[in-house]
Amino acid sequence: MTAESFVPPAGVGTRVAVAAVRGLLRLPRAVKRAIAGPVLVRDGRELDLDAHLIMRLTRVFARPGTDQVRDPARRRAQALRMSAIGAGYRAVVDVTETTVAGAAGPLKARVYDPDHADTVLVYFHGGGWVIGDLDTHDGFCRTLARRGGIRIVAVDYRLAPEHPYPAAVEDAESAFRDIVGRASEFGVAPERVAVGGDSAGGYLAAMLCQRVLADGGPNPLLQLLIYPPTELTGKSESRATFAEGFALTRHDIDFYDNCFLAPEIDRARPDVSPFYAESTAGLPPAVVVTAGFDPLRDEGEAYAERLRVDGVPVVLRRFDGYMHAFVNNALAFGAAVEEIAELLADAVPAESRDTAAES
Repeated sequence: MTAESFVPPAGVGTRVAVAAVRGLLRLPRAVKRAIAGPVLVRDGRELDLDAHLIMRLTRVFARPGTDQVRDPARRRAQALRMSAIGAGYRAVVDVTETTVAGAAGPLKARVYDPDHADTVLVYFHGGGWVIGDLDTHDGFCRTLARRGGIRIVAVDYRLAPEHPYPAAVEDAESAFRDIVGRASEFGVAPERVAVGGDSAGGYLAAMLCQRVLADGGPNPLLQLLIYPPTELTGKSESRATFAEGFALTRHDIDFYDNCFLAPEIDRARPDVSPFYAESTAGLPPAVVVTAGFDPLRDEGEAYAERLRVDGVPVVLRRFDGYMHAFVNNALAFGAAVEEIAELLADAVPAESRDTAAES
């Protein structure tokens, strides 16, 4: 591993956009409401004012027509730009570039070290299995590490459509097993390796937990699932309720799903949709985070309930007024991002004396 103090570069345009958004978010509430438009109520809840404002601003800063783009490269570039605008102030932690084993070869990874951490969280970024990378989630991983007091190993798995299902799932499992096998290199005991991710990355974390349990372990210490898609048949009510207008649209979901999954795949298979597992008993304790205005809300919460019914300890936190992908916008939702880091820290089991002695 080679150490460096890495911060993704930001161009002049991005810096100007950050300053503009920060200024708008500091405006009086009445002014922000005038810019955002009338109160938006859906499914019995009100969209948070800052979320509403960000939704409007995204239409300004996003490239024209991006929501209809079917070119993965253009979507990836746009995701990187928007994440740079939303990152806000990045927490100061030591950052190290490294590689971990993937199913078809080495994968780039990035270690975020808050010092004196006894646990590693293997983290998989979101982006519909098509977009996103180590840079799009750099700010969030820094906050998880700093505020959660946990060492993060973010993994850059293979993306669709170049590498469709099951490539990302296999990469996630291979990376986790490699990190467990190299736990001492990451400064922890093998039993102190947790997994997590947001959106598509949450799906990968959930899937690898099921796969390693079926194969006899080693089980992750914990799973952090942030608005995960768990039921890829698309039957959940929230997918219809929030199909348009709230960060992640039906068009987006269809595009990502079609890139990731071949048309002939049965999406109700347990090895495709984690919700349909025969049983979730024996899976690691879970922290599940959802957003009230997210089309993936219901399936994330349904999966949390499945875990709970099967005896798995679960902490479920819904951020009622927020939309999908809010963790990538600490500029607007910094308090929520920090709360997630604290939920993670509180859920991590204390290190046993035996484990401490071994490490």
